[in-house]
Amino acid sequence: MYVAVKGGAEAIDNAHRLLAHERRGDPAVPEIAARQIDEQLALAVDRVMAEGSLYDRDLAALAIKQARGDLIEAIFLVRAYRTTLPRFGYAEPLDTGAMAIERRVSATYKDLPGGQILGPTFDYTHRLIDFALAAEASIEPPARASDSSAVDAPRVSGLLGDEGLIERNPPGHGDAEIGDLTREPLSFPADRDLRLQNLARGDEGFLLALGYSTQRGYGRNHPFVGEIRFGEVEVEFFAEDAGFAIPMGRIQVTECEMVNQFVGSAETPPQFTRGYGLVFGQSERKAMSMSLVDRALRAREFGEEAKAPAQDEEFVLSHSDNVQSTGFVEHLKLPHYVDFQSELELVRKLRAEHAESRAEDARSPDDGDMMREAAE
Repeated sequence: MYVAVKGGAEAIDNAHRLLAHERRGDPAVPEIAARQIDEQLALAVDRVMAEGSLYDRDLAALAIKQARGDLIEAIFLVRAYRTTLPRFGYAEPLDTGAMAIERRVSATYKDLPGGQILGPTFDYTHRLIDFALAAEASIEPPARASDSSAVDAPRVSGLLGDEGLIERNPPGHGDAEIGDLTREPLSFPADRDLRLQNLARGDEGFLLALGYSTQRGYGRNHPFVGEIRFGEVEVEFFAEDAGFAIPMGRIQVTECEMVNQFVGSAETPPQFTRGYGLVFGQSERKAMSMSLVDRALRAREFGEEAKAPAQDEEFVLSHSDNVQSTGFVEHLKLPHYVDFQSELELVRKLRAEHAESRAEDARSPDDGDMMREAAE
């Protein structure tokens, strides 16, 4: 839009060159490579892949470099690139029960069958700046299990389900078509498949705030972390020619199953309910927030009063996408000269009318003056 201004094209070219210069920084400092970002800023890469809806570590790392570390800008870049890719079909549902587990924790069972696997996490650190990192010293790798996928790790929801203490997952709908937000615009009311898609690519900070609100009473949602799993799962694609599913590769995902408060009715005995989150990479905060909001959005399903923000489907789903939010907010930086001039003229006119009205009131005698004049 600035091109319409005299000299706008040249100014934009100069702005691009200045951006490239600032992105590079001091030439005396070695340039960071996308591979370094992937290896050493892996959680940032995970977020960009998750909210960019594209599992490609190299591309996400490059987008972070191009965006100078602005993750929402990097997500925007990945989303834009994603739209140029051909669509061959849909993968088979992920079998997270067969995950090669790197981390698995539960807040509901101390002696969890299969064990608690702490894995890589900040949970047990002291949150103190480690100045030793400035020395760039090499770190001795920890001992790892030879085959984490061999761990027998039954789900917590399965343990509760064996006693009938938690709602069972609804049965599959066979060949029923699953919605796709990347091809069809969102409409309301939305089924749970579309809600989960929306939350999976929603802004982590927005979902975190909504999830926090449910714990503070805005939704009467008392949760327990049934289980968080992080590890690798195999992606399979059904090949029409072959007549069976073939493995395409492995990706890292984080899964969270939240166990929520009791519900019951005349037909259903009291039992726990579920909230669910599944996200690319190691994104535990996002998966937990997603599962909290997922449960909040199921309020009407359980006959609960829905009056909190996290329970308002249209509010949550319409405002969770950071690319859309960024577009609406940042477009305010672009020229609005005509709109503002019209508003400016309107305010000037209203002010002139207001001043004229005040002047007329000052010139007109009030009722008291008129009564005194009549008495005289």
